[in-house]
This record gives sequence, structure tokens and C-alpha cells, in this order.
Amino acid sequence: MRILLAEDDAIIADGLIRALRKAGYAVDHVDNGQDADTALLPQMYDLLILDLGLPKLSGIDVLRRLRARKCTVPVLILTAQDGLEDRVRGLDAGADDYLTKPFALPELEARVRALTRRGTGQATRIEVGALCYDQTERIVKVNGQLIDLSAREMGVLEVLLLRIGRLVGKEQLVDHLCGWGEEVSTNAIEVYVHRLRKKLESAGVRISTVRGLGYCLEKSGDADAAA
Repeated sequence: MRILLAEDDAIIADGLIRALRKAGYAVDHVDNGQDADTALLPQMYDLLILDLGLPKLSGIDVLRRLRARKCTVPVLILTAQDGLEDRVRGLDAGADDYLTKPFALPELEARVRALTRRGTGQATRIEVGALCYDQTERIVKVNGQLIDLSAREMGVLEVLLLRIGRLVGKEQLVDHLCGWGEEVSTNAIEVYVHRLRKKLESAGVRISTVRGLGYCLEKSGDADAAA
């Protein structure tokens, strides 16, 4: 999952970036509304965390422009403006959720999980064969046993599960795993997929490689039938 954080308070931004990356999200950060508006043009994000009090272009204007482009990316507003009229204005402009400063980090993380889950249109739990992925807790079990995955491995698996049965290119995986300033090579993607295959051997799923194109996650039976 890739998140754009539009926050001009450097201390708040640094804390959120660290927490969200630790949770396995790729995070890009901008500190003004103009840069936020520009970054959102490709429509490549799974969530926007938006401060209303941004310089150069207000958060409300960023949000209105986003919705005017018919972009449906979920938006979580973060702001010190906690009046009723402020909340109503943000929600009417197209925000999906609203959190006032100061806030507790666990609450923000819970709201992020809820919004990214809503944005994918998936249920809280995704089950394929003996594999169960809980999007809320971000844990993976096989036959009821917890599987230890690194943040990168979890990110790759999440993207493949949310696109089960469909081809996912290596560049797509890189885009979802990396924020600006981070580098993950396609060779590293191959390593993460190799590790996932070994850890999910008994899960009844298969990650197939389409040479030169990418990967596809399927139930083992479906993959065998297609072959």
C-alpha cells in the first residue's frame, strides 16, 4: 500500500512516516498543497493523509481538485481545526475521515487500516486455500499458524492477494513498496517472491512467474488446471 502524506509540520510528518513505514506502508511526503496536488495527478496512491492548513494551496483546495478529477482515493484529514464547521466542510469536500490534532498514533493507524481496506473493496480477512491474511492486524496465517514475514514480504503478498488471479508486474510491486527516496530493485522483488514461495509452501497457493512480465497468485489447483 502506498500513502501520500501532505503535512507541513516536520516533527509530525517525521513521526508518521516512521510509524507507517514500520507498519509496512510505502510513504511519500510533501509539505505544501501545490506539491500535494501535483503528486496526486497520476492517481497512484491507496490513501491520502491531508493536513488542511497547508501553505501555497490549502488542504481543502487540494481535496476539491482531487474529487473534481473523479479520483476516489480515500482521504484522511489531519488538522488542528476541530470545530464542527471545519469537520463538516472537510467531509463535504470529499474527505472519508477526519482526525484532529493532537491525536493518538494507534488511533491514526487504525483509521489508516480501515480506509485502505475500504479503498480496496476487500473484506477484513482474505482467505485463499489454507492462507488467511488479516488486513486489520496485518498478519498472515497458514493452517492457523502465524507466518513470520518481513515488511517487504508482507507488502508483496498484500499486492498479489488484492489482485488474485491477475498478473502483477514487477514495476507495479516496486511502486507499491517504495516511497520517494527509497530504492527496491526488480532483483530484490525476485528475492521477496522466492522467500514467500518457501514460506507459503503448505498454504495451497502458488505464485506463478510470467517471464518478463511479472507474477500471479492463484490457488494451487487453479494454477495446475490452467497449466
